Amino acid sequence: MASDPVGHRAGHVHTSPTHAPASGTTLVAAALMIVGGVMAVLEGIAAVVNDDLFVVTRHYVYEFSGTGWGWVHIILGVALVIAGCAVIGGALWARYFGVAIASLGVVANFLWLPYYPLWALVLIAVNLLVIWALCTGMHREADAGRAATA
Repeated sequence: MASDPVGHRAGHVHTSPTHAPASGTTLVAAALMIVGGVMAVLEGIAAVVNDDLFVVTRHYVYEFSGTGWGWVHIILGVALVIAGCAVIGGALWARYFGVAIASLGVVANFLWLPYYPLWALVLIAVNLLVIWALCTGMHREADAGRAATA
């Protein structure tokens, strides 16, 4: 007799959204969230510790102090790391929260472009990949769940 190491029985459908099978795309999104969150926290710490490190163009409409931008990036980074860990844990709410925080990260880094353009573009790309991967992963996992119940 073959045994199922996961413990699933034939005909048993596991419908809990917190234990849905995670696709590779979702795990990539979680890893990118954690890495992108750590990068944002490091960026924020650099801005808070040394306010004069970043130079902005004159007359920038969204000009804030480096310390203010630093705290924005630290808060968004910590939220991304928490959401990424929760996505790995299988929490459905973390996917939606991750999309929302990554979207805010795109906006924050777009506004951060005059301060540190290359770093901001990298974090925008990471956040956009997170959004894509989370949304695509939800689709694939829903399709896999429908196929398992059929």
